[in-house]
Amino acid sequence: MTVFLNLDLNEIVYDIQNKTYLTGKSRHDGDNHEKVANMQANDDEENANQVLRSVAMAFANLKTRLGEYLDHTAVSTGNELIDMNKDLKLSLVMPSNYNLSTIDTLAEAAHQYVVSMAVADWFTITNKGDAKEYSAMAESSLRIISEAASKRSRPMRKWEATENPEGKEAQP
Repeated sequence: MTVFLNLDLNEIVYDIQNKTYLTGKSRHDGDNHEKVANMQANDDEENANQVLRSVAMAFANLKTRLGEYLDHTAVSTGNELIDMNKDLKLSLVMPSNYNLSTIDTLAEAAHQYVVSMAVADWFTITNKGDAKEYSAMAESSLRIISEAASKRSRPMRKWEATENPEGKEAQP
């Protein structure tokens, strides 16, 4: 079966900006105004470009991690800055017994992975002390992605009239 993941790029960028804002706010000590301001990603061109580059790299890493499931029928790539008006999309070819109840977990963990990796990359430039924490959060998201992608549904016995001559009912 094919599962489509659609990650809204605007939501990802907003989440990155919000996390860098809140982290900066929490690091404010009354005397480090400039450091706190520099930690916070915004829509200025140089900030936005760096964030989009970080998102692109994180998304490429996510595709590598999900490589065994990716639909490889349509492939194209480039190093152009990703377009803010386009979502990040993945088409995953999952086994027939993939447990669809984990698809929301897969999407949310993919979002968190991209955001955490991009924030870690941002903080590597602006606030090295917090970069490791966000890298660890990204690794945690990868473990969740791996678990969600590996979930399978239990087989169910299917009875057909010709296979059930004694009139036995199927057990769920």
